[in-house]
Amino acid sequence: MSNLSSEAHERPQTPDEPVPAEGSTCACGSGLSPEHCCRMDKAAAAAATMDANLEDASQAGASALRSGDFERAEKLALMVLEAVPLHVPALQTLAGVRLHEKRQQAAAVLLERMTEVEPLNYWAVSKLALLELGRHNLPAAERFARQALRIAPRNPQSHNLMGVALTNTGRAAAGEYHHRRALELSGKRIPMVLSNLALNLKNQGRMEEARALYAEADALEPGNRQTLLGWAQLEEADRNLSEATRLIDRVEEISRPSPATRQTRAAILGRERRFEEALAVLAESDDRTLRPIELLERGRLLDKMGRYDEAWDDFATGKRRAIEMGARTYREDEANATAEQLKSFFVQNNVELLPRAGLRDDVAQPIFILGFPRSGTTLLEQSLSVSPLISAGDELPMVHEIAAIMPRLLNSPHEYPGALAELWMGDKLEGLDALRDTYLQRVQQMRIVEDGARMFTDKMPLNEVHLGLIGLMFPKAPLIHVIRHPLDIMVSAMSNMFTHGLFCGAELESAAKHLVLSHELVAHYRANMPLNYLAVHYEDMVDDQEATMRRVFDFIDMPFDPHVLKFEENVRFARTASYAQVTERLYDRSRYRHRHYLKHLEPVLPILQPLIERLGYGSEPNVSGG
Repeated sequence: MSNLSSEAHERPQTPDEPVPAEGSTCACGSGLSPEHCCRMDKAAAAAATMDANLEDASQAGASALRSGDFERAEKLALMVLEAVPLHVPALQTLAGVRLHEKRQQAAAVLLERMTEVEPLNYWAVSKLALLELGRHNLPAAERFARQALRIAPRNPQSHNLMGVALTNTGRAAAGEYHHRRALELSGKRIPMVLSNLALNLKNQGRMEEARALYAEADALEPGNRQTLLGWAQLEEADRNLSEATRLIDRVEEISRPSPATRQTRAAILGRERRFEEALAVLAESDDRTLRPIELLERGRLLDKMGRYDEAWDDFATGKRRAIEMGARTYREDEANATAEQLKSFFVQNNVELLPRAGLRDDVAQPIFILGFPRSGTTLLEQSLSVSPLISAGDELPMVHEIAAIMPRLLNSPHEYPGALAELWMGDKLEGLDALRDTYLQRVQQMRIVEDGARMFTDKMPLNEVHLGLIGLMFPKAPLIHVIRHPLDIMVSAMSNMFTHGLFCGAELESAAKHLVLSHELVAHYRANMPLNYLAVHYEDMVDDQEATMRRVFDFIDMPFDPHVLKFEENVRFARTASYAQVTERLYDRSRYRHRHYLKHLEPVLPILQPLIERLGYGSEPNVSGG
């Protein structure tokens, strides 16, 4: 008590120097004036010095933050940073306040400023990793998680962060290693890490192991909301809907319903086709407080109920709200620049001079399932992987990773695709074999291939952007391109969140632009190099499933397995937004569903109409339904 009293009396008085007036603060939301924030003169800021009063204020601000006096902590930190913009302790205090307020963009700006001054500041780096995970900015989250692990390789939290980052980017086997390492380093069974490991194993389709870990975490820390919520979501994904409901009930016995529990309960009710009840659950929240995920869930329910205008309103509002909350938007300039570079390099004269990687007949071979997100690639993979000869690889990131690290692998001064010019050198003729082996080694590390399988699938969305590279590394690999009506893809893109394609799914127009760009690249590759390519229309998989799948099996030179016609019986968990649909019998309500949304799709018709015609959908009647 005496210490608390003494601390209260020893707070330094706040100097008279004013905090910037409201309306003059930086657009990033930090609370600082622009000239001491995002528009600062960094040389002048680095030269600024602290005096005794500022040091006292900085320490008092940190103390206020620790005691939960966020208003005072903010005031003192702002005062210090207006004088010394790069003072790390004050930046940490203000970042802590913004994190408490859930002002993610402002917190990210402050945290990144800390790491510019102190690259080895573990607190800032680890907070950035967590923040970017929360914002689903997975490349940045992984980058910061890796830096945290470099700084503190024996810290269990570093490994837990790395495990979460890798799990979220589709590298569950590597993520599993880091979660288990976190447990090993801590020397105890930490419920949070056990839950994270359970989610990781769920994403690998190892449902029983994941279920056991959730049960262990729950026994160690009974009533933990996150454990129970994750467990409920596992049971929902594994079709144990009554158990999922029981677990959600437990969550809501512990505390009031939250957006996350309501969304999960609505998803369960939706799978039971209790649509009105699902809507009622989501209606318990004020529309203004619904997160993007809840808005999209409600929109999908309304779509199933035939209330299309209401559904679209939720889709559009959910996308807009995600951007308002800090979600990334389309990096259009980068996408266009990359496409032009690829088209410039992959021309016939260049490609003819390049070697090809040889065939590795000692390991299972890839089947590349190409296609835009929401085009039907999961349906095809789920069908193929019913065969015991084909393992499901899901979304493998290796092609994109190899493109990124190629300059180092080939010791080239140029970025990809220019780095491929090294293959014209006599001492680099086997460079593509090295790239191929890098890919196959990662597959082995990820333990994708099941016993007895001769092939595995790679259905990373938009792998077709790097179709030229794939054709060089695996010249005989089947390349199956799933084609779907572009307007149907737009409806699905609006009703789901995805970050593939440089965040093109953030808005309707950007999704349309990137879809056209990806198809133009495929056409370019096919015109300039030989490829083992097959186009499969989503509508054909629905209209004539058996004939279409027989054609696919003939193409990959594998015996047709009649069980693929009952792909919904495939017990594996498809790690994709389509996981619920691919556990149901094939239905045709998703064919030409854009007819119900024509007036909402009008803004992208000028962008997509040429592609619609080129893909053979021009004669399909666009009859509005409702």
